[in-house]
Amino acid sequence: MLQISNTVFLDDREIEISAIRSQGAGGQNVNKVATAIHLRFDIPASSLPDRYKERLLQINDNRITQEGVIVIKAQEHRSQEQNREEALRRLQELIKSAIAIPKRRKPSKATRSSHRKRLDSKTKRGQIKAMRGKVID
Repeated sequence: MLQISNTVFLDDREIEISAIRSQGAGGQNVNKVATAIHLRFDIPASSLPDRYKERLLQINDNRITQEGVIVIKAQEHRSQEQNREEALRRLQELIKSAIAIPKRRKPSKATRSSHRKRLDSKTKRGQIKAMRGKVID
C-alpha cells in the first residue's frame, strides 16, 4: 500500500512494476542484473478519488502518456530494491504535487512614496537633460 495522504491509499495491485537492465556504465553487472525499475500506473483505472484523477490528467508532464498512464523509470541506484523505493517515491510526489493547489497571486500596488520618488527622479533627470542644450547669450 502506498500512502498518498491521510485518507488516500494506493493498492500495490494498481502499480505495475517491472525490472529492466540499467543503462550506462556499470562494470560486470550491467549486462547480467536487471536493477532498473520501470513503473506504470494507469490513472483512469485506479482507485484514486475523481478530483485526483482530473488534476493528474490536466498536468502537462512528459511522464504521463496520452492514455493517462504514468511511466517512471528509476535507475540511479545499484540495487533493485532502492530503485523500486525511488520509483514509488516519485509516483507519490507526482500525485501529491498534482493535488496541491497553488496560492493565487494578489496584485500589489506601488506605495505612494515610491510613486512620488519615481516621478521626482524623472523630473530631475529631465532638467539635467534640458541643461545640455545650446547656451544662448
